[in-house]
Amino acid sequence: MLRLVMPQTVTIVVDVLAWGVFHAATGYAAHRLGDDRLARDGWGLRTRRFEAGGHWYRRRLRIHRWKDRLPEAGALFDGGVSKRELPAPDTEGLRVFVRETRRAELAHWWALWCSPLFLLWNPPLAAALLVSYGVLVNLPFIAIQRYNRFRTQALLERLSRRRSHA
Repeated sequence: MLRLVMPQTVTIVVDVLAWGVFHAATGYAAHRLGDDRLARDGWGLRTRRFEAGGHWYRRRLRIHRWKDRLPEAGALFDGGVSKRELPAPDTEGLRVFVRETRRAELAHWWALWCSPLFLLWNPPLAAALLVSYGVLVNLPFIAIQRYNRFRTQALLERLSRRRSHA
């Protein structure tokens, strides 16, 4: 494999800048996605059996104890939506929240998928550390988005059933 060779200091600077660019670019790309593209869970976003509608995240990861301590950058770009609280306390606000969790999850998956690029200019150990960094930084945010989306979708289903019985 062809590997770019740079002085160590330059490589470190490039690595730090690269992660910044990858996160900003994937966040911006997700921000620019049309709302219609995020109207439903595609193959990559759909629930998996082991997740048990989000209960796995609560039982195994105890996500409810730490999720609110991590930063939230949904409103970073103009017109973006923060996921710290619901956009509105009604059904439409819940739907917007679900859509925005999809957007955020995709942004973190895309950033994570940039990790192999570090193999192009880093020695194997450094590349492994940088890929590990990508996993450790992005997977918690992916888990949070999935947990919140599954809980909110269940709430929307309950509200829909309640309305249909009324």
